[in-house]
Amino acid sequence: MSTVKTIADVEFGGELPSFKPDTSIDATRRFGKYVGWDSPRFTDHEGARKEGLPGAIVPGVMSQGFLGAMIHRWAPDAEIVAIDTIFRAPVLVDQPHSITGVVTDVDEDASTVEIDITVTNEAGETRVFGTATAKLPNG
Repeated sequence: MSTVKTIADVEFGGELPSFKPDTSIDATRRFGKYVGWDSPRFTDHEGARKEGLPGAIVPGVMSQGFLGAMIHRWAPDAEIVAIDTIFRAPVLVDQPHSITGVVTDVDEDASTVEIDITVTNEAGETRVFGTATAKLPNG
């Protein structure tokens, strides 16, 4: 599915273009700096291990931001109404992840779509999943 402009462009079952977010330690450190979170769990692999984690993790709200970015790459004029996520396992810093989405509902009257969204690691393990609702312009 290519970029969409209006609700009329959306197909039920359509897949959004996959998105590979920047999960580097530099990106999470910058994010932490801007939001005031300088905890080692997000900024330092050894510090995170001392907290019992496998390494530094991407903050959950940053992961949700990646999900929003994927939706806006697909539909730049969309208004994201809600993103409901479940965090099954940490998104680890410095490890490649992919975000995918599929349209699971189209309500042309309300001009909204529901999208199932998933963050997986390189091993194909689901780290985060959920549902987003976005409002699109009428066509």
